[in-house]
Amino acid sequence: MGRKAPVWGWKGNCQMNEKLVVLCVFLGFVALEVLTGRFPNRGASKKRDWIIEALSMIAITVITIPLVLAAVHTLGDRFFPAAQGMLADLPVPAMVVLLLVGDDMVQYWWHRTSHAVPFLYNLHRAHHSASYMSVRVVYRNNIFYYLFMPSLWISSVLVYMGLGVIYPAYLIIKMAVIIGAHSSVRWDEALIKRPWLSPLLWIVERTISTPSTHFAHHGLHKEDGVTNYKGNYGNLLFFWDVLFGTAHITRRYPKEYGIEGLEPVSWKQEVAWPLAGAGNGVKAASPLPDADTQEA
Repeated sequence: MGRKAPVWGWKGNCQMNEKLVVLCVFLGFVALEVLTGRFPNRGASKKRDWIIEALSMIAITVITIPLVLAAVHTLGDRFFPAAQGMLADLPVPAMVVLLLVGDDMVQYWWHRTSHAVPFLYNLHRAHHSASYMSVRVVYRNNIFYYLFMPSLWISSVLVYMGLGVIYPAYLIIKMAVIIGAHSSVRWDEALIKRPWLSPLLWIVERTISTPSTHFAHHGLHKEDGVTNYKGNYGNLLFFWDVLFGTAHITRRYPKEYGIEGLEPVSWKQEVAWPLAGAGNGVKAASPLPDADTQEA
């Protein structure tokens, strides 16, 4: 049986306060958006957007994550106590691979499936109904979206089994990439504007999510040559899109963002469907093109 390992989120054993670091990264991008005049997205943002984003962020941070962690810990102690810490002696590279596959790759497939299955898209459409890109959009989803997300449960199980040793560092890196990929501070633009950095950018944009590749996923019009809402699903690693044929790289940004082909619904329906709107004729629908447009 493996040694007992730090179990992130339950007993506070890990020395790194990853939540505080992620918050600082988030606030850092907020500050950059404010300093560059891109926050709070005046003109594009409405009252409903603030409500959706506030409720979504509260739901995932205060309810969903603590609930999943507690459930995994409780069920593990009850039915699989020998599994706690059993992977703690693995080499760090092996732990990283397990998290990249069990968490990030599974999230890629969850995200991709959410754009293909109408029921799941109703849990995800709030993320795309914003007509702007910003750090505000990072956690913008239906309150049930993350609760049902397999990768959150798998990563919690992996942490219980001993990967809590490296999970804080992994989470910080992943969230820094995701926050940066949503922020209106388009950090990759500095690389795009310098042709001599093109070889470096070629590697970066095929490895991690960047504003250019992720903004394309949020674009409003597929005909603009940039938008690819049936692709560019990667969260930490854009490599999954390259590997599975859903990558579309243009080094440009859509001019408009939002959902193409769907009638707007109330903020209550976006945040709490099917609890809200289930009896009002709200149908699950996906604004996806019939065929994939893939380019790597």
